[in-house]
Amino acid sequence: MDFKAATDILTRRITADEIADAAGVSISSIARARLDPASSAYRSPPEDWETVLARLARERTEDFKELAEQLENQAQARRP
Repeated sequence: MDFKAATDILTRRITADEIADAAGVSISSIARARLDPASSAYRSPPEDWETVLARLARERTEDFKELAEQLENQAQARRP
């Protein structure tokens, strides 16, 4: 793995599109749920949003763990 590939993984974020897909709602629903509740365009977050976001966070955590292991193995292989 090279530096660019590793930093691409580290800087990749979870997008509103991914959240909408995981929650089974539209992107506009996610956008409106992120607004200030005082806004007339505000809508409540999707049902079970905590579980959805927790799952996405755990998936990303696994990506980071895998990256860390690959980089550590790669660094150890280069050491004399």
